[in-house]
Amino acid sequence: MRNSYVPSARTVCRRQFLHHSGLTSVGLSAAQLARLRGLSASDTRSSRHRANSCVFIFLFGGPSHIDLWDMKPAAPTEIRGEFQPIATSVPGINVCEHLPLIALQTDKLCLLRSMTHRMPVHGPACSEIYTGRPYFGPPVTDQATPEDWPSLSSLVSQFGNDQGSLPEAAVLPWYTQFVGQDRRIAGQTGGRMGDHFDPFLVEGDPTHADFDVQGLQLPNDVNADRFKARKKFRRGLETQSGENLQHLENVRLLEARYSAAEKLIDASRAQSAFSLQHESSVSRDRYGRTKFGQSLLLARRLVEAGMSMITVNWDDESRVNKVSPHWDTHDENFSRLSKDLCPVFDRAFAAFIQDLQDRGLLETTMVVAVGEFGRTPRIGRITQNGMTKPTGRDHWPHAFTALLAGGGVGGGQVYGTTTSTGGYVDDNPVTPADLTATILRHLGVDPHQEWFDRFQRVRRRLSEGNPVPNLG
Repeated sequence: MRNSYVPSARTVCRRQFLHHSGLTSVGLSAAQLARLRGLSASDTRSSRHRANSCVFIFLFGGPSHIDLWDMKPAAPTEIRGEFQPIATSVPGINVCEHLPLIALQTDKLCLLRSMTHRMPVHGPACSEIYTGRPYFGPPVTDQATPEDWPSLSSLVSQFGNDQGSLPEAAVLPWYTQFVGQDRRIAGQTGGRMGDHFDPFLVEGDPTHADFDVQGLQLPNDVNADRFKARKKFRRGLETQSGENLQHLENVRLLEARYSAAEKLIDASRAQSAFSLQHESSVSRDRYGRTKFGQSLLLARRLVEAGMSMITVNWDDESRVNKVSPHWDTHDENFSRLSKDLCPVFDRAFAAFIQDLQDRGLLETTMVVAVGEFGRTPRIGRITQNGMTKPTGRDHWPHAFTALLAGGGVGGGQVYGTTTSTGGYVDDNPVTPADLTATILRHLGVDPHQEWFDRFQRVRRRLSEGNPVPNLG
């Protein structure tokens, strides 16, 4: 229904309000303001109770479950591959020989080997993992559209427990995207729920000495006194025109974003949380001086600061490889895993889990590491990508593994099993919707409450799945 309100002569019009209130005068672009939304006026977290957090580690490309954490040593060579299993800290549970540090942390891990869905194409499969919903369109695109399902991060942004000066959810160090495409992969933002629920993007390479999160400091030509004066002026405008502005939805959204940005700039706690300058060289070396390792270290700082949902998207130098970027090992699967991928992941992930444990954070922090799918049981078999080589494995969504730790998940266990070739789930299947429901419940969010679908104008449940039972 069209708004019938007619402003009086004394009303401050929208354009004047935006101009005089200085919505871009603190050095934030409109896109940055859009990522800082919906924060309460004060930090209501009790110092006696740490709010739950989740760190969602997305292994972009789809790691080979059968070569890493669901090995089949009794299968024929063309299935089991080149790697050998090694014992872990839990008798009876083995992992790949190229994950020796993770093997020592297995007492804190749950190997959830029964993840499954039906989408073999990267973009839609990524969307299904990010959102917990089957992709709504044809399986032919990797690129985002306004009709995307909202991401788990965006659901937490709207329905999560308010953390005061910090955004509810952040994504780092990038939105996943394939080289040569002009848009990010689907399902990573608010989509049809609205872009004002996009997670805060912490973009860049934390290994660089000049790494800096944009939008947390005042511009050079705005000192603290000038910033304070601008805030006072804005408050005056609100007092004069608040009654009229309540009818202008867009202005209200912009005002909420401005307030969020203002608080984030004011919060020294937030600025410290987004910086690695306070970390010792020993700490940074423990994680590894890689983009992934330092992103996990930054994620630990955000957990300490009380952020609810942190997504760490895998990124590395192989992004320029158009056949086998990241964990998408269509070619030289075993060489890529042993030389490039496993060493980085093993070091950083093991350090992250141990660090959370040492700091008393693992009990309240659920860690999830998963890709969009697994890889074909048979080496060199083509199922979706015709460029798969005899040395590679193609896409395989029918069975794959997620690593879980903390947040009440019992360590030292395997949940679910696959068939003798690792091709299909044998028991306890877990869908992306179930995984999403599990995370939401951990964060204190009812997965069955509803959000408004602005595209189809209907209300939907946050998750159509059910929390995975018996993980504790």
